Formats: sequence, structure tokens, C-alpha cells
Amino acid sequence: MSRENWEAWLGTGLRVALIVVIAFVLRAVVRRSISRLIKRMHRDDKRRTGGRSGGSLLASPERRIQRAAAIGSVLRSAASVMVLGTAALMVLSQLEIELGPLIASAGFLGVAIGFGARNLVTDVLSGMFMLLEDQYGVGDRIDAGEATGTVVEIGLRVTTLRGENGELWYVRNGEIKRVANLSQGWATAQLDIEVRADADYEQVRKLITGAGEELRTAGSPWDELVWEPLEVLGLESVTLDSMVVKVRARTMPGKAVTVERELRRRVKQTLDEAGIAQVDAAGVTLEKLRAAPGATLRNTEG
Repeated sequence: MSRENWEAWLGTGLRVALIVVIAFVLRAVVRRSISRLIKRMHRDDKRRTGGRSGGSLLASPERRIQRAAAIGSVLRSAASVMVLGTAALMVLSQLEIELGPLIASAGFLGVAIGFGARNLVTDVLSGMFMLLEDQYGVGDRIDAGEATGTVVEIGLRVTTLRGENGELWYVRNGEIKRVANLSQGWATAQLDIEVRADADYEQVRKLITGAGEELRTAGSPWDELVWEPLEVLGLESVTLDSMVVKVRARTMPGKAVTVERELRRRVKQTLDEAGIAQVDAAGVTLEKLRAAPGATLRNTEG
């Protein structure tokens, strides 16, 4: 090998090595900057909220941390691809390799891979948009169509849900066409109180309203779970034997069922103390059953 060729190869090798070193240094700097930016955003958010969740699932630290980590991972991956891809093209250019045919071949290969992995691409893109738009987070209870449960983990490809019976659902993000978030904003506790038709409606309304006020002023945790006063909407239906009074109250997200159970207990206790009998689904009161000739009340199984 002549001296000129040796110097040319040495110069090319040094330039390639310099490009590779600069690329990896730049990649490390960019990734570290993104990580610091995500951490700073998280600290600023904690400072604004004072480190308190305020009893809301939407402000849970787990949700903020996982969402920030996922977004940071996407940004770091994108930065790595851009920096290393540019460096690879520069290295090929230094080696005097024709980029035109190579780019054309890579284009055909990319189309083939993209067609075969279109579901994966769809899942990842859907996961990115779900995270960026904050559609749901860790701790939220959601209805994703095929599965309903509490969000345990959010990945770029799969969302993990914990069902009511403890089962784990792994739902691909690309398969989620619509999602109902049951933990955002507020929830509504609704009850249908069925009493005898000859009961005084105004008295029933006042008793139910009083039970709702007692629930709101009962102290923790009910004062945090019930956000607005109980609202008596009026008569839902009236038959010969009974009338149905519909009531509702705005509650903390995800706590409507808990409030309904406690409110139902308090309303029943209040109506029993006032001597107002409730009616079952068949329109029969407990007093009628007891008064029936030869009737006996017993528990049945099966």
C-alpha cells in the first residue's frame, strides 16, 4: 500500500472515529437533558400541588411519575434514532459509499417491515397519544370496551388493568377504540327510594334530604367523598301500591358505589324511625307479609 493510500485511509478512519465519538457524546447529552427536563417538570408539579393529592386519583404521584417516565422514554428514543441515524449516514459518506441505492433499498425494507409490524406501530402511536393527551393514568378506573378495571400500568404498547375479581387484563393500546374514564372529574351516586303510595311525599323528601345532610356532616371520610348536597329529583314513578323517589349526589370519582351504599343505609334507618315502610320490587311491604294470614318469613337459599 502506497503512502498516499495509507494517509487517505488513516484520515478517513480518524474522521469516522470522530463522527462516532461526537454522535455518542451528543446522544448522551441529549438523553441526559431530556431526563433532567422531565424531573424538573415533575418537581415543579409537586411544588404547585404542595405534594398533596387532594384525595383525587387524578393527582396521584404514581400517575404523574409513570406518565413523565413514558414521555421521557419516547423523547430519548426519538433523539437516539435521529442522532445515530445522522451519524451513520455521515460515516457512509466518509467511506464513499453511494447513499442513493442504499436509501432506496432501505426504503423498500422499511415498507416491508412497516407492513408486517403495522399493529406494533399502531399500538405504540396510540400509547403515545394516550399519554400526551392524559386520557387516563395509573389508579384510574376505566372501561376500555373489552375490559373494565383499574389501571395498573401504562406502556407504549400495552395497558394493564386490574379487574373487579383481581384478574389482570393486558389490553393493546391500538385495540382501544374508545375509553370511558370513571375517575376523572366527578361521579354521581343515584338511588331509587321506593315507598308506599299513601306516604306523604313532602315528609319523605325532607327525611331523605336530612339523611343526605347527615352524611355530608358525618366527618371523615364522608365529607371528602360527597362533594355536593344531596338532590331530590322528584317522583320517578307512581303505581297503585308504591312511588319511587329518585335522588342523586355528586361524589369523588370512583366512590359513587361506596356513597350509594352508605346513603341507602342512612335513608332506610331514617324512614324506619319515621314509620315509613319501603316497598320491594314486587310492591309488597314487610308489614303486608307479616299481616298475611298464616304467613311466615324465612331465609331461602338456592
